[in-house]
Amino acid sequence: MLKKEILLWICLLGSTFILSGQGRPGVWGDQGNGTYINPILNADYSDPDVIRVGDTYYMVASDFHFMGMQVLESADMVNWKLISRIYQRLDFPGWDENARYAGGSWAPAIRYHDGMFRVFFCTPGEGLFMSAATDPAGPWSPLHLVRAVEKWEDPCPFWDDDGTAYLGRSQHGAGPIILHKMSPDGTRLLDDGYTVYTGPVAEGTKIFKKDGYYYMSIPEGGVETGWQTILRSRNIYGPYEKKVVLEQGTTSVNGPHQGAIVDTPDGQWFFYHFQHSGSLGRVVHLQPMHWKEGWPVMGVDIDRNGIGEPVYSWKKPIESTQVFAPQTHDDFSAPGLSLQ
Repeated sequence: MLKKEILLWICLLGSTFILSGQGRPGVWGDQGNGTYINPILNADYSDPDVIRVGDTYYMVASDFHFMGMQVLESADMVNWKLISRIYQRLDFPGWDENARYAGGSWAPAIRYHDGMFRVFFCTPGEGLFMSAATDPAGPWSPLHLVRAVEKWEDPCPFWDDDGTAYLGRSQHGAGPIILHKMSPDGTRLLDDGYTVYTGPVAEGTKIFKKDGYYYMSIPEGGVETGWQTILRSRNIYGPYEKKVVLEQGTTSVNGPHQGAIVDTPDGQWFFYHFQHSGSLGRVVHLQPMHWKEGWPVMGVDIDRNGIGEPVYSWKKPIESTQVFAPQTHDDFSAPGLSLQ
């Protein structure tokens, strides 16, 4: 009996240390001196996607079988707070019986187009969903089932200069990368898709356009050991050139991939990605980035092999004075539960 009690106390203390570590910037994140230490979010925000609208940044991440998918907001790209929850439940068989462990939302994408925020995600068993809002703090529209289908993953919408809408995605098991035409309002797919790339565990595509090139930023190689690849083409359907732009290299940051390329109002560029960190989950890192000959250059090329490696610390993109982390507690003073 004594052994069991000791083991229980060890587990409780371990959980306390993990939770306190998640909510204590200084050890990680904003250092209060104009720099940050990676990870900037020392908690499980898997498959992060980030956009900038005006001077404000918004993030979503996979929620898997947990309910709701939180939206986070930041003014400086390093300090983040929770501002809304996109959905409350999934009205499909098994969800009220805890029979969908590891299901739920996988690798969402958030985009702002024509005055509307839209979030797309797939669930392994139910299909492709979309929710929209004029304000990222909510309310968000009820989940719309764009396509009822199994084994799709990691969707990302893209609106071209002429208003034509597309959606990129991958397949369960990671790959290939498939591109669909989509209705401008994001509620319908207009075809069965066209395969634009097949690679080693290729998933999580994020699509954007710059200087006449279509880019697809994709993670490859798997969660714990992967790398970040960039594809580019003058035609959205390809053929695409390929370049590996971020890898673990000589660092201790395993699998630095899957995330978002974001700029600042003054022309700086950065890349968010996750790192698989054992029982803590997939923590979020922020890498400096610049452009060279039409390709992103991420992190620092420490071993001089032409591929960037993650940085431990860097100058904050945007000056700010407040240091904080996403909410982790509730004093139960309101009728509803707080965001956390």
